[in-house]
Amino acid sequence: MKHLLAFTGVTLLLACSQALATPATLRIGIQDDPDMLDPHRSRTYAGRLVYTALCDKLVDTDADLQFIPRLATAWEWSEDGKTLTMNLREGVTFHDGEPFDAEAVKFNLDRARTLPDSQRKSELSSVESVEATAPTTVTIHLKKPDATLIAQLSDRSGMMLAPKAAQGADYASKPVCSGPYEFVERVQQDRIVLKKFDGYWNKDVFHFDRVVFMPIPDTSVRLANLRSGDLDMIERVAPTDVKSARADAKLKVYSTPGLGFMEMVVNIANGPKSQNPLGQDKRVRQALELSLDRDAINQVVFEGLYIPANQALSPSSPFFDGSRTIPARDPEKARALLGEAGVKLPLPIDLKVANNPIAQQIGQIIQAMAQESGFQVNLIAGEYATQLSEQQAGNYQVALYNWSGRPDPDGNLHQFVTCKAPLNDARYCNPKVDELLNEARVRNGLEERKALYAQAQEILIDEAPYIYLFFDPRLFVARGDLQNFQPQPDGLIRLENVRLAP
Repeated sequence: MKHLLAFTGVTLLLACSQALATPATLRIGIQDDPDMLDPHRSRTYAGRLVYTALCDKLVDTDADLQFIPRLATAWEWSEDGKTLTMNLREGVTFHDGEPFDAEAVKFNLDRARTLPDSQRKSELSSVESVEATAPTTVTIHLKKPDATLIAQLSDRSGMMLAPKAAQGADYASKPVCSGPYEFVERVQQDRIVLKKFDGYWNKDVFHFDRVVFMPIPDTSVRLANLRSGDLDMIERVAPTDVKSARADAKLKVYSTPGLGFMEMVVNIANGPKSQNPLGQDKRVRQALELSLDRDAINQVVFEGLYIPANQALSPSSPFFDGSRTIPARDPEKARALLGEAGVKLPLPIDLKVANNPIAQQIGQIIQAMAQESGFQVNLIAGEYATQLSEQQAGNYQVALYNWSGRPDPDGNLHQFVTCKAPLNDARYCNPKVDELLNEARVRNGLEERKALYAQAQEILIDEAPYIYLFFDPRLFVARGDLQNFQPQPDGLIRLENVRLAP
């Protein structure tokens, strides 16, 4: 079922949402439909929103990006930094009744490391073996020290799936985890329904009987459905809607700086579609970047609320490199670079964008700006999860891509740009970048690691397999009587203590 806005401007009241709307139900409008409901195999931000309610993690982060206990109550490193021992919470069960213990942790970490299509392999590449040393103690042995491991375990790599259920062929469509809410049903492109898990170890701080995630790509339709009472909260609010939402006494706007970025990813070596001047010559990619005026895009599309970017690490991160300046738009220099590369103008390129208004508007502006430099940009809009699958398969030239960001800088770089990284859709490979980022994983000092990331990003900016565009804030709008929601830099919706006013 599609969620549509009538031509009169009045939101169509959705029968399904009316049926699901009860005082004990929270309905959340999300921008995209998740690709699959398997934390080890999925790669969408929308999936992470669902998992936050569905799947508990070993570790979490607070609003200050400090690591806090979840299913692991305490942890300790060996002196050489190669062994991590975690004490586990007792009395925890999965949604199917299977007990949570050290063997379950071993199963999950081994699955995330070895599953053929796991997207978590790079995140756990330092792990040599996992040992269940006691029913509530797990020991993780590393090949070498890894300063990023706790951060990895605070996200999908640390999410715990019910072992028996996870071995089933249909797990991604019928997930079983250990979070505060358990899976009920999914209707593609319409809704994902969860219900409160009565066996959850901390159930008293969760106040909704059901949580329903409803994918609605059009930002204005999401907001209209919120205003009409068909939704209770929406995420990724369009910056152009923030002013009107703030002026609405029935709504509340939440905003916090994010950790992620928006970029264009270029196909460098991922199959036949990389065999073109854009994929094979960095001067052409540099010319494309010089075609862009980030400030103008920011004002037109984002009301100036976003931050122009030319690196992967946001100002919210202590690893942000403030010495880097944003390149100014220079169509003449761009044309000169295309001339040096021997490119016949206009150079046709295909740009894939998601089928939501913001992505399409950005694509249209890029199309117009790049034309002046000698590019002929053909826009291809489609469903975002499908776009990600096509990127992975190499069925693209360049694509507009969003990453929600991670607390540790490794999560914004290593899994995208190292030679064998699972999210390296560009198939970019530079051994020097691998060396620098691998070294940053084993160093603990802030300044040491910051210097290594700066060197790696210097190479990446020059070779431009990814053209970073913006750092985005986390913007939510909810009904005014929603209480105790606290947005965090990772953009995830944590429902502890969240409730509707009586």
